[in-house]
Amino acid sequence: MQSINITAINPLFMGIFLGTAAACVFLAGSSLLDWYQPRAVYLLIGSLFYLVGTLGVTIMFNVPLNDALAIAAPDSANGESLWASYLTNWTMWNHIRTISALLASAAITIALHE
Repeated sequence: MQSINITAINPLFMGIFLGTAAACVFLAGSSLLDWYQPRAVYLLIGSLFYLVGTLGVTIMFNVPLNDALAIAAPDSANGESLWASYLTNWTMWNHIRTISALLASAAITIALHE
């Protein structure tokens, strides 16, 4: 897991991850301009789930956890303690990201069918 920051930061991943965020900002804005359309609320909710629950959680929780783990010496007592804490916290936040992404996908899919 110590190499996750190096592995994840590549043009393809970052393009998809941040491109989706940009699309969600656009969709949220367009939903507010089109508020009286039935799909608007689904677009806004889906966008917010992605922006807050996926992108926001990644930036505020998962990346700092990854950064702390990256500098820890794996064979030290501190490294073992950090790993135990990391595993619990990172997994919880990753579940939140996953559920948020699924809810965002569901809401935007519903909006497409409205």
